[in-house]
Amino acid sequence: MKAAAVTVALDLKGLKCPLPALRTRKALAQATAGTRLVVTCTDPMAVIDIPHLVHETGAVLETQEVEAGLLTFVLVKA
Repeated sequence: MKAAAVTVALDLKGLKCPLPALRTRKALAQATAGTRLVVTCTDPMAVIDIPHLVHETGAVLETQEVEAGLLTFVLVKA
C-alpha cells in the first residue's frame, strides 16, 4: 500500500532574493521523493528563480500562479 504524498507549505512572503530560492532549495533537499511543496512568496524575482531551481534539481513544477503580487508555486520532488 502506497503512503499518501506529503505536502509541505513554505510561507516565504516578505523575503527578498535570493532567500526564497535558497529556502526552497533547502526544503527540497530535506524532502523525500514525491513530497509536494507549496511555496508562497512576494519577491518578483522568484518568477525566474524558482523555475530555474526546479530545472536544476530535477523537481517538477506542477503549477505557478501570480495573483495580486502573491506568487504561488507547487513543486514535487522527483
